Amino acid sequence: MAPVAAPAPADARRELTFLLAGPERRLLCAIARRLPRWVTSDQLTILGVIGAVGAGVAYALSAVDPGWLWVASALLALNWFGDSLDGTLARVRRVERPRYGYYLDHIVDAFSTAAIGAGIGLSPYVNLGVALAGVLAYLVLSINLYLEAHVFGVFRLGYGRIGPTETRIVLVLANGLLVLVGSGPVVVAIATSAAAALGIGMLALVAARIGRNLGELARLEPPPRELPAPARYRRTAFTAPSASR
Repeated sequence: MAPVAAPAPADARRELTFLLAGPERRLLCAIARRLPRWVTSDQLTILGVIGAVGAGVAYALSAVDPGWLWVASALLALNWFGDSLDGTLARVRRVERPRYGYYLDHIVDAFSTAAIGAGIGLSPYVNLGVALAGVLAYLVLSINLYLEAHVFGVFRLGYGRIGPTETRIVLVLANGLLVLVGSGPVVVAIATSAAAALGIGMLALVAARIGRNLGELARLEPPPRELPAPARYRRTAFTAPSASR
């Protein structure tokens, strides 16, 4: 019996393991049912991008005035609203476009992550190189998730119990703390060290996950015990005759 092919990534089963996954899903569905009919998923996606880019700019402007961190927090909330609600709205209204939504959502996620990460690096709190390394680590994690959806048919939206929503909450709390304590050398050293530790932790997570995935795939598709016999050469009318000696 031939093995069953994994579903396309757009049709893969979604698996949510985040701390706030259940309450967030109920909240998003309640909001989606109450939105006016003229609001569309694409509009919400654009709203999420505006929130991400705005948050990045606000982080960079915190070098001028720490009060911009409050603006960054508000724009992170706007990013959550648009990014989390666009797909929910399509599902509630039964107007899903799986391939279109899958592609658009992940392109936008990559761009939004880069915008926020670059803004954090341009702030006076975290070294730019460390912030961009964190963005790179996040994108490596994301690529692995997309590959898992293709080969296993299950789209796990993250690693462990911390997902995008929990990450935004941590950033908002950190913003409030940084406004209160300022941007002295000790604070910068602690914030940069925390960002570096987060990046290293993400890379360790994805390395462990890749090892586990390869082990599972090797079990599902073990290497052949014997190599197949080579195909016998057979002369045809289109085969050039060998040169005589």
